Amino acid sequence: MFNYNSFRIVLDNAKYQRCYYVIDYAKELGVELLFLPGYSPNLNLIERLWKFIKKKCLYSVYYADFKTFKATIIGCTEEMSTKYKEELKSLLTLNFQIFKLST
Repeated sequence: MFNYNSFRIVLDNAKYQRCYYVIDYAKELGVELLFLPGYSPNLNLIERLWKFIKKKCLYSVYYADFKTFKATIIGCTEEMSTKYKEELKSLLTLNFQIFKLST
């Protein structure tokens, strides 16, 4: 069996992640759950990415239909590794301050 005792999972504090079943099952597996502060998009990479996408293709633009709206978002995500590579390099960095657990 796999040893989960060295695992920590960072969660974004959504209600369904704080439910009894999740917390109880994590305890059962020996997994430590770490919850982010209430509103902390700067600590959540997907929030940074979504903000970038909105800035690049959604702000101040009207899309007449959902198909065009969806195509624009998909197009933006497809250009991330080429057109927006340099901009995203600093935005999506994993250089977080790390705190040691006190024992």
